[in-house]
Amino acid sequence: MAVLSLTRAEAEERARLLTIERYDVAVDLTDLATGTRVVTRSTIAFTCHEPGASTFADCVAEIESATLNGVALPAATDGRILLTDLAEENLLDVVTVVADSAAAEGLRKTVDPADGRVYFWTDFAPDLTRYVWACFDQPDLKAPYAFTVTAPADWLVLSNAGDPEIEPVDGGRRWTFPPTPPLSTYNLVINAGPYYELRREGAGHDLGLFARQSLAPILDRDADELFTLTTQGHEFFAKVFGMPFPQRKYDQVFAPEYAGAMENYGCITWMDWFLRRSTPTRAEWDLFSRYLLHELAHMWFGNIVTMRWWDDLWLNEAFAEFASNWAAVSATSYSDAWAAHLAGEKLKAYLVDQGPTTHPIRQPVHDVAEGAATFDAITYPKGASVLQQLMTYVGEDPFSRGLTKYFAKHAWSNATLEDLIAAIAGETDRDLQRWSAAWLDEAGTDRLTLEHDEAGWTLVAEGPNGEPRPQVLAVGAYQRGVAALERVALVDVDVTGPRTRIELPDGADFYLVNDGDLTFASTRPDPKTRDSFFGDAAGLPTPLSRAVAVATAWDMLITGEATTAEVVRCLVGVLAVETSESLIEPHLNRAVDAALLWSPELSRDELAAEVAASCRALADGGRVRKVALRGFAKAVADLDGVAWLQREAGDDLDLQWRALIRKAQLGADTSAEVQALRARDQDPEAWVSELTVRAAVPDAAEKEAVWQRLVNEQDVPIGSVHQVTAAFWSPGQDELLKPFTARFLKLVPEFSKWGVMPATTYTRTLIPLFGVDADFAEKIQVLAADAEPVVRANLLERTDLLTRMLRARG
Repeated sequence: MAVLSLTRAEAEERARLLTIERYDVAVDLTDLATGTRVVTRSTIAFTCHEPGASTFADCVAEIESATLNGVALPAATDGRILLTDLAEENLLDVVTVVADSAAAEGLRKTVDPADGRVYFWTDFAPDLTRYVWACFDQPDLKAPYAFTVTAPADWLVLSNAGDPEIEPVDGGRRWTFPPTPPLSTYNLVINAGPYYELRREGAGHDLGLFARQSLAPILDRDADELFTLTTQGHEFFAKVFGMPFPQRKYDQVFAPEYAGAMENYGCITWMDWFLRRSTPTRAEWDLFSRYLLHELAHMWFGNIVTMRWWDDLWLNEAFAEFASNWAAVSATSYSDAWAAHLAGEKLKAYLVDQGPTTHPIRQPVHDVAEGAATFDAITYPKGASVLQQLMTYVGEDPFSRGLTKYFAKHAWSNATLEDLIAAIAGETDRDLQRWSAAWLDEAGTDRLTLEHDEAGWTLVAEGPNGEPRPQVLAVGAYQRGVAALERVALVDVDVTGPRTRIELPDGADFYLVNDGDLTFASTRPDPKTRDSFFGDAAGLPTPLSRAVAVATAWDMLITGEATTAEVVRCLVGVLAVETSESLIEPHLNRAVDAALLWSPELSRDELAAEVAASCRALADGGRVRKVALRGFAKAVADLDGVAWLQREAGDDLDLQWRALIRKAQLGADTSAEVQALRARDQDPEAWVSELTVRAAVPDAAEKEAVWQRLVNEQDVPIGSVHQVTAAFWSPGQDELLKPFTARFLKLVPEFSKWGVMPATTYTRTLIPLFGVDADFAEKIQVLAADAEPVVRANLLERTDLLTRMLRARG
C-alpha cells in the first residue's frame, strides 16, 4: 500500500470539520506469548460541524472490518478510510490486525535473549498510531482515550492512565484503564510484558520504574537516583509552570530494542540501553538526568499543551530540552548541566547551524514527513539555547510567570508560537516580536568578535544575513594570577546593532566573549591573543568559562580556522585542570575524536599519543579513573599500552571489552580472549560487544561478516548500532573500507523503506568516516535528492561533517 503523508492543509480542514469526543481502543495481545499477531478495535465518537460533508480517517494496518454509523466502509486507500455523508454525531468502528509485530511500524514484540521472555511496546511519534489502529492522526485533534488490553496472564500492562481494573479472561487477563485527559494520538502508549517493577512515593506522585527481568539488578542499582531525579523534576516543574502534573501515577519503562525515549503521557518509554551494564560515570548520570527531565517536562510541553501543527515542534522539543537544563541546575545535584549542554549537544547545534541542513527553529512544514526531519540539533539544542537566551533577555521571574499563564490558558488544548510569545510578552517591556522574528524565523549563527582601537573595545556582532539578533551576553577580562587566570572584569552587553562599545580594561591577558554562555553565537578571540588562546584556555577559573573556550576552539576547527593540533593542545590542557566530572568525559571524548577522526594521517599517532598520555595522567589521579581508561582504550597506539589497560581494567568487563576492541584495531588476534570474556559476561547483549571487536579487525572477511549482521540481518539493537559502526569505520583501514563505502552508496535508496527510527539511526551512524573518494559528497547529494526528508537531512548533515573532517585532515 502506498501511504500518504498528511499535509498541513488537510489537517487544518479536518480540524475545522471535526471534534473528536472519545476513543475506545481494545487491544488483544494474547497471541504474543507464542505468535506475533496483534488485533485492535478502535471505536471513535466524533462530531461533524457540517453534516453531509466528507473526510477520512487514517489507517495503515490491515483492516478486518470498518463501519461508520453501522454502515460498512470500503477498503482503505493510501492509508486512508474515506468517510462520506457524515452525520452530526458519528461512530467509527474499525478492527485492525498487525500480523507481524516483530517487524512493524508503531509497535514491537521483542524476545529477551537472556531468558526467552516476551515484551511489547508501542511508539507512535510522529504519525505511527495509524499503523496499529484507525484514528485521526494529527496533533490538534485531541481526545480522551479509554484502553482495554487483553494480555497473557503473567504480564503487566502499562498505559497513559494509571490504576486499571484487572480481571481474568480466557487466555490471560483484561486490563481496563480509565479514560485519559484529552491527548494527541502520538502521546499514547501501551507497554506490556513480565516486567520487573519498583515503586516509590515522590512529590505527591506514585512513581514506577520497570525493566525486563534480566536487568532487574541494574534497575535496583540505579533506582535511588532515578526516583530522586524524578521527584526533584516534578517539584521544580510544578513550581515554575504553576501547575503540578495532574495524574498521581507516573511510570517509566525501560524497554528492550526500543530506540531513544518517548514522552507518552504518564508512562515514559526508554530504550533499556540507558540502564548501563557498567556502573554509570558522573557524566553519564549528568546526561541521563537531563534526558529524564526532558521527558518529564514534556508532560507540560507536548502533552498538556500540544503544538497545533509540526511547524511548532520546537514548542515541544526545544522547551523540554531547555527545561531539563533549567531544572538540573536549579533542583538537582547536576549543577554543571548548562556547561555539559555546551560541551555536548550545543556544539553539535553550532555545526549543523553552519551547514547545508540548517533551518529556522520555526519553519513551514508541508506534511508530517517534513516534520519528522526537524527532530534535529536545530530544534533541540539550538532551540534550548535560544530559550535560555530568552529567559536571560526578559529575566527568570517574568519568564516563569509567562509560562504559568500559558499553561493556565491552553491546558489540554493546542497552542502556537504566537500564544507563547503573548504570554511572556505580558510580563516584560522587551520587544518580543522582534526577538521572535530574529531568533525563531531566521536560520544560521551570529558571529561575535572583539575589536580594539584607540577609543577602547567594541563587540562586533554579525548575523547570518548581516544584522545581528537582539541578545544579552557577557564579556570577561582575565589577568594571570599566581596559579591561574583571574577575572578582573565582567561586562554585560545588550546587543542591539552591529557594533557595541564596551568598557573593558586594556592589557588583560585573556578576553572571553560570551562568558557565562548566555547566548547562541559563534565567538572568536581577539586577533592579538588568538595564538595563545588555545594554551591559555586551561587557565580559566571555572568549568563553564573553560567550556566556552573549548567551544570557541572547536568551532574554529570545524570552520577551518584552527588546526587539529591546536585544538588537541587546548583540550589536553583543559583536561589537566578540569574539576567538573560532568565535563571531563565530554572533553576527553572530543579530544579523542580530534586526534583520531580530524587529524592529518601523518600527525594522527602523535596527537593520539598526547591524548593517551593525558588519559594515563587522569587515571593515576583516581577520581575519574574509569573515564580516563575509556579514553585511553581509544587512543593507545601500541599493544604494550593495551596490555597495561587490561591489567588496570581488572574485573571491569566494559573496560575489558574496550581493550579488546583497540587490540583488534591494532591487528592482534583476540579470538581466544573474546571467547573467554563472553563466558564471563552475563549481559544479554554481550554478543554485541563481541561483534564490535570483530568490526574493528582489519580483515576483509570479518568486515563482511559484521556488515551482514548490521545491514542485511539488522539484528543489532538499535541503541548499540553506533557502538558497532564506530569500530567498523576504524582509522588507518582506508583501503579495506573502500568497498564498503561503495556499498553504503547503494544502500541510500533503501533507507527510506526502513521506517523512521532505523532510517534515522543508520543514516547517522553507518555513513563512512574513512575510505571515501574525493567525489563521495557529490554522490551523496545526488542520491539524497530523492530520499524521504528525514533520510535526506541526515545524509546531508553527516556528509557535511565528513567534508569538514577531510578538510582538517588535509
